[in-house]
Amino acid sequence: MFGGQIVNAQLVENYPGFPDGIPGLELGSLIYQQATKYGLETITAEVTGLVVGQPHRIHSAEGSFEAEAIVIAAGSEYSRLGVAGEENLRGRGVSYCATCDGPLFRDCEVAVVGGGDTAITDALELSQQARKVYIIHRRDQLRAGQLLQQRAFAEPKLEFIWDTVVEEIVGEQLVKALRLRNVKTDKLSTLEVAGVFVAVGLKPNSQCFANIVRLDETGHIVTDVLMATSVPGIFAAGDIRKNSARQVATAVGDGATAAISAFRYLRERS
Repeated sequence: MFGGQIVNAQLVENYPGFPDGIPGLELGSLIYQQATKYGLETITAEVTGLVVGQPHRIHSAEGSFEAEAIVIAAGSEYSRLGVAGEENLRGRGVSYCATCDGPLFRDCEVAVVGGGDTAITDALELSQQARKVYIIHRRDQLRAGQLLQQRAFAEPKLEFIWDTVVEEIVGEQLVKALRLRNVKTDKLSTLEVAGVFVAVGLKPNSQCFANIVRLDETGHIVTDVLMATSVPGIFAAGDIRKNSARQVATAVGDGATAAISAFRYLRERS
């Protein structure tokens, strides 16, 4: 099995057995300790390639490995805007998690970029902390569900900036403002905010598997209910697969299903 980040450093509050929540890194460490207790061996290395065969061969920076069954659990990452200032100001006003960082912007003016369910949910959550929340969307209508839209339009702290994209995030040590462009008129403007929350989707870490297993149009690995991919002996679990619920609990369930399927595949071959 190979993959990356089980969970990040934020507080995980929706995992069974931890009613008060648990930091993501602590949860990941506990899962790791339990697995290694029963003989799990781990190697930390960047996977550079996968060659299908009998057995399959995994190439990495630490050498090559052969396996008859493989579980891909490489996860996903937040999609970036790809604009000037974004990388330099990550963690200094640029955030991808309203739940994690919203309390840092109490009584401030902030912006959310996006128009889907995540963006509107983040904006509504931020409205409980921030003085004002701008929602910047490249279209003239939201993609979020109708119930979320109704709640958003009824919230007086939210202000919508339609047909607009972020061209630059301005600031030296902290975010100070956003440079905006109207996509219909090309008119440029400046919006002063203390923080910007990017909610434009998740990108699966599936690039190196694109020519190996079947992917859907968004780059997620297509699996059946047993987590099997289009290639015999290769399984996928978690955020990287199509129709994932993108929750820690469901990723753990995917992993258990994939492991059982992999062992069953090996028994059938023996």
